Amino acid sequence: MHPAFSVIFFTTASGAGYGLLALLGFGNALGLVPAAGWFGFWSLGLALVLIAGGLIASTAHLGHPERAWRAFSQFRTSWLSREGVAAVSTFVPFAVFGIGWVFFAKTEGVWALPGLAAAVGGGITVFTTAMIYRSLKPIHQWHNAHVVPVYLALALATGALLLNALVHLWGHAQPAIGYLALAACALAAWLKHRYWRFIDTTKAVSTPETATGLGARGKVRLLESPHQVDNYLMREMGFRVARKHAFKLRRIALAALFAAPMTLTLLTVLAPVGAGTALLTILAALSAALGVGVERWLFFAEAKHTVTLYYGATDA
Repeated sequence: MHPAFSVIFFTTASGAGYGLLALLGFGNALGLVPAAGWFGFWSLGLALVLIAGGLIASTAHLGHPERAWRAFSQFRTSWLSREGVAAVSTFVPFAVFGIGWVFFAKTEGVWALPGLAAAVGGGITVFTTAMIYRSLKPIHQWHNAHVVPVYLALALATGALLLNALVHLWGHAQPAIGYLALAACALAAWLKHRYWRFIDTTKAVSTPETATGLGARGKVRLLESPHQVDNYLMREMGFRVARKHAFKLRRIALAALFAAPMTLTLLTVLAPVGAGTALLTILAALSAALGVGVERWLFFAEAKHTVTLYYGATDA
């Protein structure tokens, strides 16, 4: 599949934003984050920028962005519509939580409830985003049980790294948040490894024989291309990345998204809190941002649509 920048930015930025929002909601209820209004302003503001920026960027991939509102009416059958409904619905408790925290410095008791509701809404929104891809049966690399856990784990990991950087910058470092970031990165790395192993060792059900219905007659091969030049289907669904390049990019993703952030985060947990540890947490978050961008590019580039079987591909 063609890895469009708008969709890559949308899924990575909004995922990190919702992950940060979820951890702020639960972290506030558990007393792990500062209750100061200014901390709420900067942390919730960062989550809002990432979420809103990602959602706005997603419209750039639409043929008619002005009609995006119509997608909300199809929530009974469309995961894309459900994602939109979940995203908009989450803004309501998000706003109440932010108003109480930023303007009134109220984060306890009844004021913690909208934070928890926003946290749950953020998780549901990431889940619906993952299900957009998980539900597409023609794409073997997406239609499997690994996609949703990876999306949720990466949102948690990138959100935890951002939260760890924020509390260090605020001078309110919490070892529990550092350990949470380490655990989330380790979980995401394990899940991503399982996903890559799955797509490397399994084949799609569809073949040229099943796609054409001529399997009973023997091996099917393309005699002549249907088009002399690439059409929309081949540009969007026939994208190919060389296997050696994919493996190289996987190593980059593993290093930038998991190895470097985990090493830097471990140093912040073990070292005395100070300006140096705050810098390390920022570097960890920036490295993860680069790594998750590469990971998401591969998620699209390595996906093969069944329609390519009609254009000469031997497998999907």
